[in-house]
Amino acid sequence: MIEILSQNPILLLFLVASLGYLIGTLRFKGNSLGVAAVLFTGLAFGAIDPSLQIPDIIFQLGLVLFVYSIGISSGPAFFASYKKNGFRDFLFIVSMLAFSGLVAALMSFAFDFSAATITGAYAGSTTNTPALAGVIDYISTTYDNTVARSMIDDAVVGYSFSYPMGVMGGILVIVIMEKLLKIDYKKEKHDLRKVYSTERFLSSATVKVSNEKVFGKQLRDLFRLYDWDVVVGRIFQDGKMSLSNYDSELNKDDLVMLVGSRDDLNVAIKDIGEEVKSDLDKDRTRYDVRRIFVSKNNVVGKSIASLRISEKFNAIITRIRRGDVDMLATGDTVLEMGDRLRFVARREDLRALSKFFGDSYKASSKVNLFSFGLGIGLGLIIGNINISIGEVINFKLGYAGGPLLVSLILGALRRTGPIVWTLPYSANVTLQQIGLILFLSGIGVSSGYAFISNLSMDALWVFIASIAISMLTAMAMLFIGYKLVKIPFSLLTGIVSNQPAILDFATRRSGNRIPEFGYAMVFPIALIFKIIIAQILFVALAS
Repeated sequence: MIEILSQNPILLLFLVASLGYLIGTLRFKGNSLGVAAVLFTGLAFGAIDPSLQIPDIIFQLGLVLFVYSIGISSGPAFFASYKKNGFRDFLFIVSMLAFSGLVAALMSFAFDFSAATITGAYAGSTTNTPALAGVIDYISTTYDNTVARSMIDDAVVGYSFSYPMGVMGGILVIVIMEKLLKIDYKKEKHDLRKVYSTERFLSSATVKVSNEKVFGKQLRDLFRLYDWDVVVGRIFQDGKMSLSNYDSELNKDDLVMLVGSRDDLNVAIKDIGEEVKSDLDKDRTRYDVRRIFVSKNNVVGKSIASLRISEKFNAIITRIRRGDVDMLATGDTVLEMGDRLRFVARREDLRALSKFFGDSYKASSKVNLFSFGLGIGLGLIIGNINISIGEVINFKLGYAGGPLLVSLILGALRRTGPIVWTLPYSANVTLQQIGLILFLSGIGVSSGYAFISNLSMDALWVFIASIAISMLTAMAMLFIGYKLVKIPFSLLTGIVSNQPAILDFATRRSGNRIPEFGYAMVFPIALIFKIIIAQILFVALAS
């Protein structure tokens, strides 16, 4: 069997990937390793015999696909998150990341670790696989094959022993700090409901206009006055049904259909009048409801307002389904390939609307190989540029940092003229998963034999060092962020969630989606800076 696998690396690759993925789905007390289990499965196979190897190009390809797809999807949120409190948030996050690197350096001196070992432990304790990949890439291009192989083995060993504590440490710190700081998640959710969309799904309500303060006023004036975070759909007044627009006036006893999260609906209902039971949403005599896929390039990357839908059709978009999340359709909302738009429109306009937006699930799932390949090519060129800091530290962003940096910019741009840079949601998720599995399988198998050969008391010290790195960093970030920088704790738990398992725990713990916004805000910048910090850490300690 070993001979067959050693002669068929593709067979070995898929065997490791399938078994690792299966193991990753197993849950213990609500937690699981997830895709990271592929790495440990690869290590197990590689430990059996040194002849079991997967070509380096496999994990290099996987790394590029993984980081590029993450950057493309995170680009808009990455730049948007820093517009409001940009300098404050940026300085806080970078300071905490630098603190984690400093703790790792102290652990290196305390336990006399090699530069490769502590760098791997740093990447593992922060559960940042691209940081490990960046260091491996730097080692491969800087040292001769024999020395590089030994250093890479040390880095992967350090990563493998520290990774579990990187996950558990974050979870433990969240529990400890929420008790010490006496966090009230329900109050935070209520206070932040207008800043962050805290509901996964939207609801609708029919409201009878009975508040004298809104009589005779246009919707544009009411939205400016009350700052509602809802969408107004159909309006029933004077015995006739019509679709809302900013010129629509509300009069006594009108019936208005609202769409939004339950909390936001309750606020708007109180301002307008009273919620009533109605069959307006089932009335199809004049207006019908349909979900339409966005699959045409000429509408992707454009805001709803810029499309001027109301000038072309008697229709209104009430909500957008992107992945597993419902979103309110506002004029500023930028459409992505694969979005499902929920229209209320005249029946005779539905066919034209479908043609205008494409409405093809097949077309909305395809990858534009021209823009995809061009973006990755630019990223690889950037990643190959040598960057110097002073006279000692020289490094490259490599296969991880280059494509990630370019993809963040292209993701934020969304399109350049006729070129659409973004990926369909379904394709993006698939590429992330495939890329990460290819990388973890390849690097795990290649380092498995060295991993088993290095099992000793040193592994225990690596594990102890990882506890210090992960828990001290998380504690400092939660305490300083909450007490001094005044960032909501729910948001901070997402910021310290450097691994999906921690984010899932934080989301369930808080009972809302606010941690997901913190995760989206910090992940791209943390990914880049951890790659850079890991390489600086390695170069500084290896010199």
